[in-house]
Amino acid sequence: MKRVAPIIFFLFLFCSVLFAQVNDLQLARQFTTNGELQKALEIYQKLYKQDNDAYYYYYLNGLLGVKKIDEAENITKKMLRKHPGDYQYNIALGRVYTQKGDRDKADLIYNDLVKNLPADAGSISNIATQFYQAENTDYAIKIFLQGRKLLHNDKLYTFELISLYRYKRDKAALTEEYLNFLPDNPSFITQAENALATVYEGEADYDMLKASLFKRIQKEPQQTIYVDLLTWQFLQQKDFDQALNQALALSRRQNDDGNSIFDLCQTFISNAAYETAIRGYEYIISKGKDQQLYIPAKIELINTKNLLVTSGKYTQNDLVSLEKDYIDLLNEFGKTGSTVFAMQKLANLQAFKLHRPVEAQKLLEEATNIPNIKPNLLNSCKLDLGDIYLINNQPWEATLLYSQVETANPGTSIGQDAKFRNAKLAYYTGDFTWAKGQLDVLKAATTQLIANDALNLSLLISDNLVADTAGNALKMYARADLKIFEEQPAKAVLVLDSIDTKYPGNSLSDDILMAKARILIQQKNYTDAVVPLKKIVDEHPFDLWGDDAVFMLGDIYENHLANKEQAKVYYQKIITDYPGSLWINEARKRFRLLRGDKPDAS
Repeated sequence: MKRVAPIIFFLFLFCSVLFAQVNDLQLARQFTTNGELQKALEIYQKLYKQDNDAYYYYYLNGLLGVKKIDEAENITKKMLRKHPGDYQYNIALGRVYTQKGDRDKADLIYNDLVKNLPADAGSISNIATQFYQAENTDYAIKIFLQGRKLLHNDKLYTFELISLYRYKRDKAALTEEYLNFLPDNPSFITQAENALATVYEGEADYDMLKASLFKRIQKEPQQTIYVDLLTWQFLQQKDFDQALNQALALSRRQNDDGNSIFDLCQTFISNAAYETAIRGYEYIISKGKDQQLYIPAKIELINTKNLLVTSGKYTQNDLVSLEKDYIDLLNEFGKTGSTVFAMQKLANLQAFKLHRPVEAQKLLEEATNIPNIKPNLLNSCKLDLGDIYLINNQPWEATLLYSQVETANPGTSIGQDAKFRNAKLAYYTGDFTWAKGQLDVLKAATTQLIANDALNLSLLISDNLVADTAGNALKMYARADLKIFEEQPAKAVLVLDSIDTKYPGNSLSDDILMAKARILIQQKNYTDAVVPLKKIVDEHPFDLWGDDAVFMLGDIYENHLANKEQAKVYYQKIITDYPGSLWINEARKRFRLLRGDKPDAS
């Protein structure tokens, strides 16, 4: 029992000392944080005297912080004498010399370490890590590279070097490191692409990658990973044709099923490179009907051609070619529940692009009578058929179909869409009172777009019946609106230009400007569309279309004229001048994104 008491006493004493040291260390750190470096140094010095090894680096950093370089040099040399084989103190002494301004002495120490590395992978890694911790990335890299030579293994330390090159943003070295690494580790290609994308800053960097890849492909044509990376490089530069060319060459060489081409085409479509995607799908189809991707590629080919047409980037030959593709698809697979989607798209193409609505009507009538069509698709076909009845001057048939869909789908988005189309039919045909009654109900629609459109059309009707209770000018405007719906812009403009002549002093001036802007947007003529929209903003800022024109200008500048600063001006204008606008939330979101806020900013 007498022996136990002294042991407990010494344990208590040891714990007390340890506790005091921890408290002192926390206090010193707080002084450092507050910028009171001298106070912190005094504590570090006291701790260092108690335990050189444990508190050396705290004391060293404290000395360097207050520029007491000579003392830092002295204590480091003492630690070197105490631990002659411990490389961390050599590195620390080099750091002291660097702080002292004697870079040559520091380099002598560092280069001596490089020349005399131990032939042990773990020790080399440890020394390089110490350089990195000393914020000396260059020598950390030199140690790893020298270690490769010493151990005769160029594959060592790849991940460490990749991390260091990324930290230094050494694009050329990072590129070469990945190009050396990927042939044996192809599963890391996505990681490589992401890493390179974070350090590359422009065309010159991607051109550097392209040059390196071409050299390697010439030397090692069997390494398909280089071709994959080259395809990615072309995608980054938006050179979609070259990206596809590389992918096609690889697919032909491997004689594969074209799956990679199919996936690549989805990337082209998301970048609106429709012509390139079409070429990719045609390649897959050319491989034959027995291929697994034949039918999916055929369907996607037609869908992509349809996207090309609806994007406005098409010729008359494109329309005719697309029509033939739809007809060929229906001839090959028949008119069934599985191909109704093609019948619907073909009918819309014939009605609105090729202006053959009679043929379109027959085709959609046939489609809606095919048994076992999915309800949503059937409703969509009926609504489109109603539109074509309207074009073919059969308003009664049109309203019958719209009403069927509305009755079958109460309270749903498609039911509200049907109700809105019925209201527009009444508007087109001059039955403004009934149309307004339906539109006023739809102002509370759950679908924001329908609610907004219903509100605007209701206000258009009420505003223009105040001065002209017979609605003669408005009837003429509605006929022009119908021509816009039919995609007959020239006829629409003729009617719009005649309104002022026939009914001078009408209140439709801002409405006519908006109609002309919509026509130009429909034709993808965004530069000219800016003119009538700006005229609305300048001359009719608080009339019906004021906030719509401002938002549309922001959208055009952002997404079509590549002028983000001008887009911000108009989105800001919505926020400041139109706080009650239905566009306010969307304008605020877009403005913040353009300003550089995070996407989830609220």
